[in-house]
Amino acid sequence: MARRPVVELAPGVWRIPLVGDWVNGFAFRDEDGQVTLVDFGLKSSAKKVFAALDVIGSGPTDVTRILLTHAHPDHAGGAAEISRSTGRAMDIHEADAQYLAAGASPSRDTSMLLGRLFNRLGGGGFEPVPVGERLTDGQVLPVNGGLRVIHTPGHSPGHVAFLHEPTGVLITGDSIFNVLGMRWSIASFCTDFVMSKMTAHRLTEIEYRIAAFTHGPEIRDNPSGAIGAFLAKHPL
Repeated sequence: MARRPVVELAPGVWRIPLVGDWVNGFAFRDEDGQVTLVDFGLKSSAKKVFAALDVIGSGPTDVTRILLTHAHPDHAGGAAEISRSTGRAMDIHEADAQYLAAGASPSRDTSMLLGRLFNRLGGGGFEPVPVGERLTDGQVLPVNGGLRVIHTPGHSPGHVAFLHEPTGVLITGDSIFNVLGMRWSIASFCTDFVMSKMTAHRLTEIEYRIAAFTHGPEIRDNPSGAIGAFLAKHPL
């Protein structure tokens, strides 16, 4: 069976599988037809974003805001093409804005050998993207009734989750993966892995009805309980 180009999470909210269920983007549509896109996968993923827009009856001209959870190439790889096609700059947390503009990932965790090696070798780049609004923690964006910015640094300095308050859909970002079960993100890819684990606990302080992961399928059945149980089994 062919994979669906979009998965509806709630009315006006979709997950866009970009590399199977392994890497995901998201779309929100307001009642007036305005579309907000979140995360864009690898460079080759832009065409899947456009295909998803077509499936939900929208197009690039309907996109009025584009957002990024953080400046890593598996999320920002397709961002430049999306930005050019929609004519929109990209909104990102203020602490990651400089990296998006430069097309470079933040430094990796220097407490780890692999992190130090990645820093010396370079790589992890993507095409630079014009930065729009610099987001801050707690900010509520006018996206389909309200999308709250939740700063969860560590995976990158400006890593964020997004909570869509009307539907209770939480986009976790890379704080936690749901790939073959819940797990931490890859430690050596983080700027500060210990901090990433600490700030993931912010996800237990909010209410939501669906946990939508940037890596892995969503959890619809008691997602806050599932994430809470994972965190309890993996103490700092």
